[in-house]
Amino acid sequence: MWGLLVWLKRTTQLKDSLEIGNVSIGVVGAGSWGTAIADLLGTKGFEVNLWAYETEVVEAIRTKRENPLYLKGHTLSDHISVTNDIQGAVSDRDLVVVVVPSHYVRVVSQRFADALSKKTILVSASKGIENQTRLTMTGVLSETLQSVTEDRLAVLSGPSFAKEVAQKIPTAVTVASKNFETAGFVQHVFATPSFRVYTSDDVVGVEMGGAVKNVIAIAAGIIDGLGLGLNARAALITRGIAEISRLGIKLGANPLTFSGLAGIGDLILTCTGDLSRNYTVGTLIGKGESIEAILSKMRMVAEGVKTAESVYNLSCDLGVDMPICKEIYHILYEGLSPSKALQRLMTRDLKNERDEMDH
Repeated sequence: MWGLLVWLKRTTQLKDSLEIGNVSIGVVGAGSWGTAIADLLGTKGFEVNLWAYETEVVEAIRTKRENPLYLKGHTLSDHISVTNDIQGAVSDRDLVVVVVPSHYVRVVSQRFADALSKKTILVSASKGIENQTRLTMTGVLSETLQSVTEDRLAVLSGPSFAKEVAQKIPTAVTVASKNFETAGFVQHVFATPSFRVYTSDDVVGVEMGGAVKNVIAIAAGIIDGLGLGLNARAALITRGIAEISRLGIKLGANPLTFSGLAGIGDLILTCTGDLSRNYTVGTLIGKGESIEAILSKMRMVAEGVKTAESVYNLSCDLGVDMPICKEIYHILYEGLSPSKALQRLMTRDLKNERDEMDH
C-alpha cells in the first residue's frame, strides 16, 4: 500500500510538471513513425531533438517544417529541432525514443551509446526481432547501451499508423516497462486527448505482439491479393494471434497481453489497413510480383520481411508450432508459391482448436 501511495504522489507531481513542457526529448529516426512521434511530443510543448539520417530530410524540416519523404503534407511543430548529429540529438536528454528500422537498431544505437546521460529514460518504438541474435529491440538496446538499466527502459507499441497519429485521429497504445514508475513517466509524456496510453509490465509480450504481427500482415495481404475473400482473412487473423501468443508465452509473456492493444489490436490494424506496408507487400505477392521487385520500389521498410526469418528460426529453436509464419518464410526466402502455401495450411492434420491454442 505504501508503494502505491508513493507512486501516486510521484505520478501526480510528474503530470503537473509535464504540463509546462520541461522534459527534454530526443527522437532517433525520422521515418514516418519517428516524425509523427516527434510532432506529437512537440505539439504538446516539449522541446524535441529529432535525428534524421538523410540530409534532405534535415533541410526540408528546417526550411519547410515538413518531412516530404516520409510524412508528406503535414506541417511539423516548431518545437522540433532536426539534426544529422546523432550524439547531439540524445545528449543530456531526459527521454530518448528510438524509432529506426529494427535491423538498424544495433548499429545506430552503438553510435550514440557514449552520449546518453545516466538519467535518460529510453523508449523503443521499433518493432522487430534481430536476425542474427533473435533478440527483440529492448534486448538489442540492453546490449549496446549498457549504461541504460532495465528500470529505465520501456517499449511503446499498439495500433498506430503514423499518418493518423500526425492527423490527431484518436489512437490508443501501450507502453511497457519492468519498472512501473518508468511506464507511468512515459505514459504521461506521450498522452494527449487524441493519443491515449495504457501501461503494462509485460515487455516481452508487448514486443512480440508488435514484431510478429508484421509477418501475419504479409499473409493477410497475400490472401487479399489472391482474392480469397473475408472468411479467409478473418481466419488468418484469428489463427495469427494464436501463433503470436504461443511464441510469446514460450518466452515468458503474459497471455492476456495478446488480447490487448499490443496484441490483437495491432494485428487487426496491420492486417486490414491499406496504410500497412507489410499488408501491401503481401497484396503484391498475392498478385504475382516477386519480393525482390516489390522491395526495390519501396522507400520505407516493411519490417515483416526481415522479421519472418527471425520468427521462423526462433520458432524452430524453441519448438513452437507457427504454421502461418513458417509458410510466409518459405514464400519470402525459398520461392514457395502462395497457392501452394495455402494448400499446405488448409490440409494440415485436423485438430481441436483449443488444444492447438494451448500448445
